Amino acid sequence: MSREVGMGEDATVSGLCDERFAAVRAAFAGNLASGRDVGASVAVFLDGRPVVDLWGGVADAATGAPWRSDTIMPTASCTKTATALTALLLADRGEIDLDAPVCRYWPAFAASGKSGVLVRHCLGHTAGLPGWDEPLTFADLYDWEKVTSLLAAQAPWWEPGTASAYHAHTMGFLVGEIVRRVSGRSIGSVFASEIAGPLGADYHIGLDPRHDARLGRIVMSDAPPPPAPPPGSIAARIIANPVTDLAALAGDARFVRAEIPAGNGCGAARALALMLSLLACGGEVAGRRLMSPEGCEAVLRQQSDGVDLGFLAPVRWGLGFALQLGAMSLGPRACFWGGHGGSLVVVDLERRLSFAYVMNRMVGAPFGDPRNASLLAATYAAVGA
Repeated sequence: MSREVGMGEDATVSGLCDERFAAVRAAFAGNLASGRDVGASVAVFLDGRPVVDLWGGVADAATGAPWRSDTIMPTASCTKTATALTALLLADRGEIDLDAPVCRYWPAFAASGKSGVLVRHCLGHTAGLPGWDEPLTFADLYDWEKVTSLLAAQAPWWEPGTASAYHAHTMGFLVGEIVRRVSGRSIGSVFASEIAGPLGADYHIGLDPRHDARLGRIVMSDAPPPPAPPPGSIAARIIANPVTDLAALAGDARFVRAEIPAGNGCGAARALALMLSLLACGGEVAGRRLMSPEGCEAVLRQQSDGVDLGFLAPVRWGLGFALQLGAMSLGPRACFWGGHGGSLVVVDLERRLSFAYVMNRMVGAPFGDPRNASLLAATYAAVGA
């Protein structure tokens, strides 16, 4: 039975939690009580219904404003899952062929030896375009025409389809431009009208000013940065161009206004888990069918399996999601991804389960983060896995 968490039980946590998932509530409250989290939300959907929908802590450390039911945050690279879901939806409708060359939809993209780059290469981080040759500032990512035109003209860094390197920023622009060419609308608009709107998911790629009052503030961690990748490596080239300054972005309204479909989607855990339950439940949620079961299964199509040249670690990529990263694997019909700072999403098609965690304290890479790991472990223990 799901029930509301009230002040008498835990003053730091609000929301709903099925008793079966009480350990998730305990782990979430522990993260807040220990100071590992400042403000956060966690959600679990099972069979398309919320069994965990919790939030707590502080949304704005400067003012002390509490994290509320409708607080939203930039979710970093979890945005890629919304972008991938949009492309998979259009593919399921027959508007995009995942095995077609990108230049079928974007003719200029054939330049510099890219006529063989397929749509699925862009979703699977194997397109050979994980970064730009021309030096960019982060503000250049607000200029859609500039960054997509540069990608169309650029030569790939390796033979497309033969290796992966995490397309940290470029994945969103590549897939987003394909969606724009096919639909005549921006990726944010298509996502809003075809997925977020029908499902009632409060998630946004390009935030309207009317939502500003609900936006939480990023809290930077004092944890030491990870070791720098080898100079001259593909990983180093990705990180250095453009350089990301999260502390500066926290106060830059242009960041949330722009459509950066690999990294600036705004929402909370409830919205991410809701929209991704579409994949977990074979394309139908709350009586609304938006995709076929076969279209949802496409997310599990393996695109590569080896050392990712961006992560410098083994990654097995599906379409827009990882199937395995290092030792992290959640089963043959599950996929996941996370965002810088610690946000994490999981889609388990076998268990018809979706999981999401969103926070404001930016610790580092989402994989190996004890906050999301404790929540995910408790979730899987609750379903007997």
